[in-house]
Amino acid sequence: MSQQTQIDRVVPKFQAFIQAFPTPRECADAPLSDLLTIWQGLGYPRRCRNLHEAAKLMVHNHLSQVPASLEQLLALPGIGEYTARAVLAFADHVDVGVVDTNITRVFARVQNKPLGKRETQTIADSLVPVGLSWEWNQVLMDFGATCCAARSPKCEHCPIAASCGWRLHGGDDPAPASAGTSKPQARFEGSNRQARGKLMKALVAGGVSRTKAEHAMGLVKQPDRAEMIIESLLTDHLIIDVNGMLQLPL
Repeated sequence: MSQQTQIDRVVPKFQAFIQAFPTPRECADAPLSDLLTIWQGLGYPRRCRNLHEAAKLMVHNHLSQVPASLEQLLALPGIGEYTARAVLAFADHVDVGVVDTNITRVFARVQNKPLGKRETQTIADSLVPVGLSWEWNQVLMDFGATCCAARSPKCEHCPIAASCGWRLHGGDDPAPASAGTSKPQARFEGSNRQARGKLMKALVAGGVSRTKAEHAMGLVKQPDRAEMIIESLLTDHLIIDVNGMLQLPL
């Protein structure tokens, strides 16, 4: 849920989701529409569909348990390098480095050079203190978010300033050119993402006639754009068309 979504928006949704679907089996057995109803407001509903499909694979292939190996986690829909390692470090206390945008920024500045994805991960794994992956990764994330921030870093109060190549030698900030650092997101207001979200919200309340979907999306007199968005949602299996009536999937 926290992929590309602020944590203060995630917390109440996470609590509601876990209460409704506390185990992989209960998540897998529920219709996708029930998951999407709780998910409404978080955006990027593909994540919800991927989570549903991942839960089904956990039931079928992993005795209804979340896998405990990197390879098995990466094989699940919607699970990338970051999420897989976060599960291992924070749920299973495995000694792996978790690389998010904050940690990437710290490493790039200390090294004083743009870093590729693989190099960053190698550095992260090499620094994890044995038996302290949970604590170490949490500290690094918080340090990057608060002290070594993207804007206005607090270099004068930094506890590792004496070891920071960027602080010592100056030059352009190497963090923005590193793989895995966050880039400015496209404007939401008036975007297709906003229109998709409006339609999904309308479908939570009930079916919407395909001929009236442009009204639900706020795209009156833009039928071509509305139809393109509908087709994208159908392709993503996030909605279904039942005789011209758009609905959440069963």
